[in-house]
Formats: sequence, C-alpha cells, structure tokens
Amino acid sequence: MPKTTLAVRADETPWTDAEAAAVREELISDLVRLKAELVDSAKDLQDILAGGVDGAGNDQADVGSNSLERDAELSLAANQRELLLQTEKALGRLDDGTYGVCEQCGEPIGKMRLTAFPRATLCMDCKRREERR
Repeated sequence: MPKTTLAVRADETPWTDAEAAAVREELISDLVRLKAELVDSAKDLQDILAGGVDGAGNDQADVGSNSLERDAELSLAANQRELLLQTEKALGRLDDGTYGVCEQCGEPIGKMRLTAFPRATLCMDCKRREERR
C-alpha cells in the first residue's frame, strides 16, 4: 500500500506511521466487533419476534415488556449499523488519503479529535455549527 500523508492542523506534528497504523488497527478492531454485535442483535431480535407479537395469551404487562425489549433491540441494531458504516467510511478515507480532512470546510480535523473519535468527519468548528442547527 503506498504511503499517504494524512492531513494535520498547522499546530500539530505530522502523523507518524505508528500513529496511522494504530488508528487503522482500532478501526479494524471496531469493524470486527460491530459486525459480531450486529449478528448477536439479529439473533436476539429473532428470538424476541419468535415469541410472538400479537400478545395472545400474554397479559398487558408482558406485551408491553416484549414491545419495549423489541424497540430497544431495534434501536441498538440501528446504532450498531450506523457505527459500522462510519467505521467503513473512515477506513476508506485512510485508504484514499482523505482521512483527517473535514468534509464541510476541507480543513484538517485535528489529530487529537481523530485520536479520541477516529470516525470523525468534521472539524470541531463545523461540528459545533452542525449541532447548533
């Protein structure tokens, strides 16, 4: 794989090979973990749905509990899928040399931010503006 220079802010030192490798390793580890969690979530959801959803023979509390459990499992699976997509996207950016570049303003995101959250696609300024909307 050809060496790519990753973006850094003016007040930062360039990414070392070891730093870039550590980020890649963390993202790959997350990818494997998230895929396994999605498989587990799918099994859990299948078990919940196999128990029936119509409430026949169950009292209202059981139906409500099953519904709440199903909704929580669906929400968890959706969050896992979103993180999986973000992780795949971050690995793609590492491969194509755009890792560390803000998707809105084109400026470097910053090593500290990427070290804390390797899936970041926005610099802090753009992220703040997005959250204010």
